[in-house]
Amino acid sequence: MSSDLPVSNRELAERFHLLAEDAKEYAIFLMDLAGRLICWNVGAEHLFGYQSGEIIGQHFSRFFPPDEILTGQPEHELKTALAEGRADNKCFQVRKDGTRFWCQAIVTPLLDEHKQVRSFARVMHNLTDHDALEAQLKRGDRLAEANRSKEEFMALLSHELRSPLSPIVNALSILRHMSTTDPIIEQAGNIIDRQVGVMVRLVDDLLDISRITKGKLRLTKEEVELRVVANHAAETSRPFMDARRHEFSVSLPTASIWVEADPARLEQVIVNLLNNAAKYTDTGGLIRMTVSREGDDAVIRVRDNGIGIAPEMLPHVFELFSQVDGSLGRSYGGLGIGLALAHNLVEMHDGRLQAASPGLGKGCEFTIKIPVMPNPSAPESTTALLPGQHTGPPLHVLIVEDNVDAADSLSLLLRLYGHRIEVARTGPTAIEMAANSRPDVVLLDIGLPGMDGYQVAKRLRELPNFAGVKMCALTGFTPSDADRQRQEETGFNHYYVKPVDLAMLLELFKSIVSTAT
Repeated sequence: MSSDLPVSNRELAERFHLLAEDAKEYAIFLMDLAGRLICWNVGAEHLFGYQSGEIIGQHFSRFFPPDEILTGQPEHELKTALAEGRADNKCFQVRKDGTRFWCQAIVTPLLDEHKQVRSFARVMHNLTDHDALEAQLKRGDRLAEANRSKEEFMALLSHELRSPLSPIVNALSILRHMSTTDPIIEQAGNIIDRQVGVMVRLVDDLLDISRITKGKLRLTKEEVELRVVANHAAETSRPFMDARRHEFSVSLPTASIWVEADPARLEQVIVNLLNNAAKYTDTGGLIRMTVSREGDDAVIRVRDNGIGIAPEMLPHVFELFSQVDGSLGRSYGGLGIGLALAHNLVEMHDGRLQAASPGLGKGCEFTIKIPVMPNPSAPESTTALLPGQHTGPPLHVLIVEDNVDAADSLSLLLRLYGHRIEVARTGPTAIEMAANSRPDVVLLDIGLPGMDGYQVAKRLRELPNFAGVKMCALTGFTPSDADRQRQEETGFNHYYVKPVDLAMLLELFKSIVSTAT
């Protein structure tokens, strides 16, 4: 901005207002040769907070921080403008209220008709928001690049880990085909088998996470019977449960639940939750999986009495590489990808995965909810009882039996008659299940390991609202008078010798008015 005509300060001010009044996004003012303000635009009022009447005539050094005034920064700007024709500086400036902002300031000398400097123009632009946005964008670029590098590393790591796993699996298969009576070799083979399985699952999870983050994972959906998928997942996880000596129970509904899902991926989600529960539950803990229908949702719940989750960690459990407990004092380990993978896969099924925990040391519960198919085309099972057989009212029956085949066969048989069945393998599991969902009938084996049937019956009778529950003792021995006496003392209503006569059980069930919900 320059002038070739001799003008007074008043004329200069008038010309300045014509040129600078509408430039509200810039702070512009004129100074005399000593640095005192002559003119002041609206943009300067907004940026610095001074009205024109209170700042005109003041020295522009008042806009500088005290340390820069002491070092002569205001005078340096004017001298640079005189010597070089322009002074361009990024600096902090001070508003009327004392706050500071970061700006770009350009000082230009204004010449008269004799090419002599008559005054200075100073133009300022607030860079605080601009630089912050620029820094944020640069940081975002760096994070995106780091994320791409991480994904590439994960994919490369997964590929490289697969290479040594293949010969290990092959070598293990060779050992399995060789005859040996050495128990040490057999035990070593079992250890290798289990640990290779863990490694394979970790590698698979790494690959899946990499595919998801790149948008390359695709589901192959079909009509799926949820009970079948849940049962397969339970059997897949059972060796892991047994290795840690957990009490593991599964409760499936009588009626089919059809969902549109990728069966392999849905089973993978459930296995991840079950293995996670086993990992974060101390040896001998209780783990329970239930499958049910709630309105339009199919619901799978996995609950344990393990280490639990701190309240501040709950919002982060599904984040990639998140650790429930990352301290070296814990032996749970893991890469922190299982829950993140499960969460993503459930969302890809238009579902929700939720975590809940009362706190550290109090266990936790993970809940999967996915939409039920409204009109499945897959046919329901045609297996049914012969016409004319009367099953009586449907009851909620809890079978407590440590013999897997005995419990499962009785469970299947009673389901044919329309009853809702839950199975517990141990006494503590039975007590927990009964406390959470009151049964109508308990079929309780006397010869349970650890806590026998009499002890379990006594504990069950102590539960609230349990007086009306029919408890039936199952035993492989003919009961003596002492057994009969103990039966009455511990609250059994009936005493059956194995194998149980089905007709007697069904007659008992007919006499009971169902209180199941």
